[in-house]
Amino acid sequence: MSEIRNIIIVGGGTAGFMTAASLLNSYAKANIKITLVESSKIGTIGVGEATIPTIRAFYNELGISDPEIIAKTGATAKLGIQFNGWKNKDSSFIHPFGGFGHDFNNVGFWHYLNAYSPEILDGGLDDLALGAALAKAGKFALPDPIKNTTPIYARFDWALHIDAGLFAKALKEYSLAKGLNYIDAKIENVELEQENGFIKSIILEGGKSLEADLFIDCSGFEALLIGKALGNEFESYEKYLLTNAAWAMPSQKIENPIALTKVTAHSAGWQWQIPLNHRTGNGHVFARDFINDNDALKTLERNLPSEKLDDARLIKFTPGRRKAWDKNCIAIGLSGGFLEPLESTAIALIQNGIDRLKMFFPFDGIDEKIIKEHNRIAQKEFERVRDFIILHYKLNQRGDSEFWRYVAQMEIPDTLSEKIELYKKRGHFVRYSWEMFHHISWLAMYSGFGILPQNHEPLVENMGRENFEDARSQINSDIQNIVSRAPSHAQFINHCNEIVG
Repeated sequence: MSEIRNIIIVGGGTAGFMTAASLLNSYAKANIKITLVESSKIGTIGVGEATIPTIRAFYNELGISDPEIIAKTGATAKLGIQFNGWKNKDSSFIHPFGGFGHDFNNVGFWHYLNAYSPEILDGGLDDLALGAALAKAGKFALPDPIKNTTPIYARFDWALHIDAGLFAKALKEYSLAKGLNYIDAKIENVELEQENGFIKSIILEGGKSLEADLFIDCSGFEALLIGKALGNEFESYEKYLLTNAAWAMPSQKIENPIALTKVTAHSAGWQWQIPLNHRTGNGHVFARDFINDNDALKTLERNLPSEKLDDARLIKFTPGRRKAWDKNCIAIGLSGGFLEPLESTAIALIQNGIDRLKMFFPFDGIDEKIIKEHNRIAQKEFERVRDFIILHYKLNQRGDSEFWRYVAQMEIPDTLSEKIELYKKRGHFVRYSWEMFHHISWLAMYSGFGILPQNHEPLVENMGRENFEDARSQINSDIQNIVSRAPSHAQFINHCNEIVG
């Protein structure tokens, strides 16, 4: 193929307009025409309201500030995820965006806890991470930007809870201002080149044909281009991830919400609770082989934190993925694959897909070697996230329902079992390339589920129990002092809204 001069993005929503905004911003001077086609008659999933910190880097690169996004999307801050009832019915722990405690003499803090205070390592480390402590207290403060002089326990990052529909709207406005060619129309057909099977054009309702050099499929679960037109096969993960549906229902806003996404385990799945500045997002993710749709809805309705604003919507899905790049089509978002929203990865996977597109952008034509490497990285990243989500189910000790007993005993991928076993044996974290979640996130899970190394690291003896206990007490005191002085989460959100006006 010749060089890429004409790109068509099929589908709007979060994936489509994130892709359009980023490409328009990056290639403003590259003489590339970018067209986005969506139908206003076709709705989007639009419930992915929890993010991880990388989202802030995305819109900051576009020149959009945190206060602007907070004001435009009804956002609140997010310092992590609180897991309620996952280890057992009465358990609760936080997976924060930050570190725990402090390493001493180049030995990880968890090794000292395992040797001298295993009861703290067993059940969650919330009080040894500033971000988690702030969230639990209903507080919020911006992290110290000078990380190399900040103790590990005081290093944290933050994300947002956003209204996905308003976020897409903000990026649509940005993209139109940047010169996006926007078409509101339904696609009736996709025409392929006879000689090589590439996509030649899309045929709109009414017969109009649009040709392009590169097509980006952001059509969601429908996978209109990558799946239906090109026949790219879907690899299912349902062997490992049993949840396959979700009821989503908005309820009234919660006053003074904490800066956490709450995920609460139920008999055959879990419930999310996401605080926004104008409403609360709620949903029940469940396994249809273990509970029927009606009972799953009743579970959600019984556990709403506030009065419902609308009827529930049922979303059915199959966890898994497709090859991200096939011929002259690249899938971004749900068209390329789906993993349940347990760790708020949906928007992050969109963002990483856009970054990969730009990393391997085919300026001088499409090359099979480039496609192969792009797809290799995309596959590894997806599998690493898959394994991290499986971990949450595998480590449970509930045993109170058929679902939880099954997932605790089920077969898991070798890549995950190797990680778990090496942590149990030596407190060692296996780190693969293209991982979204680093060792601190794995530590949060191991600790929250009460998984401890079987032997302690001998190097901790160089510091000694007494010196370590003194240091740990100082960490606790420092965190308590910082939290006591911090403003409330609500004050921070109100300040951002006031800045924007």
